[in-house]
Amino acid sequence: MLVALDTPYVDTRAADLSLALGDPERPALHVRELTLPGGVRLRLRLLGASHQVVCGELTETVACLPGRPPHLPDTLYDEGTGYRFTATVLRPAGDGLRTRVAALRAELADDPYALVGVFPGDVDAITALSVRADPPGGSVAWRTWHAYPQTNELVLTETVVAL
Repeated sequence: MLVALDTPYVDTRAADLSLALGDPERPALHVRELTLPGGVRLRLRLLGASHQVVCGELTETVACLPGRPPHLPDTLYDEGTGYRFTATVLRPAGDGLRTRVAALRAELADDPYALVGVFPGDVDAITALSVRADPPGGSVAWRTWHAYPQTNELVLTETVVAL
């Protein structure tokens, strides 16, 4: 699902992002509620060029968080809860960012388990979330993309949560 956001694109850069688990829900620009096969419920929440995913008792926030030093780990695994998070920052050469963002918009536009926020003023300024509806092994998984055209950065995250 593509959503045109009626707010200026003012977010900063990949290095300003943090990961927070368990934070309260923040004001959202758009929310998509999903029920996956098997009854798992999620809320995909666009927070500007940031995101929140609420899955049961888990709230994952990737954002520029006031009062917190920026820190987006490459990997985080909690064996006790079965939570696994990975993040990668890409800096594509040439028109690579534009090409990747266009492909994402096309791929996720009609996906019933996706949400793409498109900001006014720059077609490459997006935040996208996509849930895997049938991950293996009794888990739920989602991917996100945060595009920063002004710094030519694309932040990719992937999360897997054991159910």
